[in-house]
Amino acid sequence: MAWWQIILITLYSGVQILDELQIWSGLNTPIGAGFIVGLIMGNIPVGLFIGASMQLMILGVGTFGGASRIDATIGTVLATAFSISIHGMSPQVAISSIAVPVATIMIQLDILARFTNTYFAHRIDHDIETFNYKGIERNYLLGALPWALSRAIPVFLALAFGRGLVQAIANALNGSWAWLGNGLSLAGATLPAVGFAILLRYLPVKKHVAYLILGFTITTLFSVIFSNVQSLGTGIATISKGFSVKFNGMPMLAIALLGFALSIMHYKGSVNEDKENVTKNAVKLADSSDETKGEITDDEL
Repeated sequence: MAWWQIILITLYSGVQILDELQIWSGLNTPIGAGFIVGLIMGNIPVGLFIGASMQLMILGVGTFGGASRIDATIGTVLATAFSISIHGMSPQVAISSIAVPVATIMIQLDILARFTNTYFAHRIDHDIETFNYKGIERNYLLGALPWALSRAIPVFLALAFGRGLVQAIANALNGSWAWLGNGLSLAGATLPAVGFAILLRYLPVKKHVAYLILGFTITTLFSVIFSNVQSLGTGIATISKGFSVKFNGMPMLAIALLGFALSIMHYKGSVNEDKENVTKNAVKLADSSDETKGEITDDEL
């Protein structure tokens, strides 16, 4: 790994957390981190694979208020960098042996950043009382330092001094500990399923189970159809050299658009139902007011 790659990845690690706190451009997500680090390391497909896997893993994981969660973005950064730079480390092993542990450890550093940042918050409180506007602006900007350093420092130390250790681990997983490496590969491949399970746990699945069954059925049917068509095309191309037509795989964009269409239909149905309920309530109020006309109230007595 070249020195300039370490510097660029370190700078990105510090900036991405500030982007998450303020701008949220999307480059601070695991998939964004996989793309950027993959671009820096010269292997975008591996970066996207690791980033997408980590993105799926945290689908149902969120943070509320001051709560800290696993930092899948930094886990993706280190897993992508080591998977590309170290010989013999597959993306699946990098996900399970580097990305997940690092993402979990980063919880403690996130808490440390929050704790350190309270120093600048108290300084801002003091500046507000003394009407020191320049001090408010200065301490507000300085408050970004703990956040950035909490990500940049561990990434720099891991990339600069941890490569030898990771290389030794990779060699062991491909050698005498191959059984463990195979297990980690399997675990890395199943992590996206864990993310989907967490997401389904918090979604109103019982209420919209029909859409869940419909989406699963459509995806399965299309997958079988396109797989068979591809197999048929490959067989024909093997027999006939003049057959040059290429059969593409199942377009996931089409599946996504089907889901989007179903969402629009459900939304319009909900809006119409709400309108009908409002109309019925208005009619009931009008009827009740007509029934009470002419009655003498207690105040009038």
